[in-house]
Amino acid sequence: MCGICGIFNINNKPVEVEKLNRMAKLIRHRGPDDEGFVLTNTTEGKTIHCYGEETIPEIKATTNSLSNDFAANLGLGFRRLSILDLSPKGHQPMNIDNGNIWIVFNGEIYNYIELREELKKLGCSFNTATDTEVILNAYKIWGTECLNRFNGMWSFALWDNTKKLFFCARDRFGVKPFNYFFDGKQFIFASEIKQILANDIDKSINNEVIYKSLKIGSYLINSDCSYFQNIKILPHSHFITIQDGKMKISRYYDLPIQTFGKSNLNFEEACISYRNLFSDAVKLRMRSDVEVGSALSGGLDSSAIVAAAVGCTDKQFKTFSSYYTYAPQYDERKWIKLVAERFNAKPFYVSADAETVMNDIENITWHHDYPIPGSSPISQNYVMKIARENGVTVLLDGQGSDEITGGYHHAFYRYYAYLLKSGKLMQFAKEYPDYVKFNPKGNLTSKLMKLAAVLFFSESTIYKQEAKRRLGNPLTLRYDDSSIFDNIRDLKTDKLSNFLYNQMMSTSIQTLLHFEDRNSMAHSIESRVPFLDYRLVEFAFSLPSEYKIHKHLGKYIHREALKNMVPKEIMERKDKVGFLAPGEHFWLRNEMKPYMENLLDSSDFKNRSIYNHQFIKDEYKKYLNGNPAYANMLWQIMALEIWFKKFVD
Repeated sequence: MCGICGIFNINNKPVEVEKLNRMAKLIRHRGPDDEGFVLTNTTEGKTIHCYGEETIPEIKATTNSLSNDFAANLGLGFRRLSILDLSPKGHQPMNIDNGNIWIVFNGEIYNYIELREELKKLGCSFNTATDTEVILNAYKIWGTECLNRFNGMWSFALWDNTKKLFFCARDRFGVKPFNYFFDGKQFIFASEIKQILANDIDKSINNEVIYKSLKIGSYLINSDCSYFQNIKILPHSHFITIQDGKMKISRYYDLPIQTFGKSNLNFEEACISYRNLFSDAVKLRMRSDVEVGSALSGGLDSSAIVAAAVGCTDKQFKTFSSYYTYAPQYDERKWIKLVAERFNAKPFYVSADAETVMNDIENITWHHDYPIPGSSPISQNYVMKIARENGVTVLLDGQGSDEITGGYHHAFYRYYAYLLKSGKLMQFAKEYPDYVKFNPKGNLTSKLMKLAAVLFFSESTIYKQEAKRRLGNPLTLRYDDSSIFDNIRDLKTDKLSNFLYNQMMSTSIQTLLHFEDRNSMAHSIESRVPFLDYRLVEFAFSLPSEYKIHKHLGKYIHREALKNMVPKEIMERKDKVGFLAPGEHFWLRNEMKPYMENLLDSSDFKNRSIYNHQFIKDEYKKYLNGNPAYANMLWQIMALEIWFKKFVD
């Protein structure tokens, strides 16, 4: 796990190594253990391997100092967080074929051991015990097709001097980031946007993305655009090639839509397969030469991860959790303690107060490169912090289970619409009353109206209509709501599968993975997400919708498959409502009130050309008087203003 960056001057202009060095220094937090560089003259095919100020001594002794003396038009930079093969052999940039193929790589290939054995049989030799060298040899044998052989998370950039090909790729679901700038003459890439901003480029703000993210805050990352007009995001499941001065973006992976709901397994067989795939996903993610722990919330997902992980280590397993005492649902320590005791894990807890958050929020925003649209990601930041403070470098986390098995409330509407549309009227009549009885959110009329909307409108139309209803009028910016979610796909599948596909490939999981990456890497932690093992994801999508939602229960297959792995008390919990934090509904009204008022009264805020100031101030007054309707929007406005201060002002 590391941080990467690079500058490729296609017009053959020499790379300014000071900027390359600056880009690497900006992400020291992603890799405090080592740094390295390679400079290449792509026309002449000449390369020099360079060291920086924090390169380990063993590498410094055999490389060159980073300087402008060599006329290179391609420069790659790297920061290392040592996870596999802790020796100097794991240093990057790494090469094979006598320097003809070079790579900088961020991530982990969990099946690297199996791939290495396969590649050895094909004639490849290995000098390290790293997954990085496996990528290099896999590319040498299979070319860009190597991507579909990897089980893991990755973003990398590779230079093939023989083919004069620059090859950059990102993993299937976007666990690891890859940002870039390209103007036809210069290609700049980086793990974090702030690195690209260190270069002399047009830094114009993308107001349409700001408008979009405020319309539906949980979809902060849902396209190839960033908050800057000229900085793009390489979409997950895609790769970039640059050859003969031309850049091409290609898709190498999609969920196999033709298999959705087509499994012939009965429910008991499906539970066994789901449990086995999940257990193997955890086992693969326990491969590490440093200590592995887990985030633990006291719910089924994180408890199952702990249950599977403790059998893969001889050490006492460590867990890390956040809690608050504002209300019972914010404090899950009794459930966490139950899980920790059952599996002999050692729990660690953190409870950040509002003063701490106010002191840290600008720095956390800097790490994220984006506004932080809620207080839950901030709580996650402190979980990562205590993990690092207690000797854990790799942390398992539970992102993805809701997206693959129907954990969100809106999944129910799609499921019942599917029953009606499929003519399964008896099943609908049997299950829907149970759902109405046990899901108190909204009255019967509102439930029926939402069901009707899902039944008669396409998925993209539903998103667009929801966007139109959101937020009131906090911005003076105006864009066509009908195009906001133009990346939502309307598939010829059942309604639930269509919804979950977009959750995975277009909307919520992309934002959640952004939080996961930035919060973990801010503290030099590698975060791994077993539920996003592509084998488990594809299997879940192959199952009938009836296996995912049953009466009033979401994640039905998930619950039944894993129930024997976790304590019965966790399985039967009725109060689990997600990963809660008190920012929007407590801090903003109390401890953070002076901070918010000063922000709204500041000249910078008043002089922005995007806010409807009076509307925002009026809604804040209503909020202070007890109306929570715009609590989330007010937090988002505060977060956006903090972002402006860090990245624009």
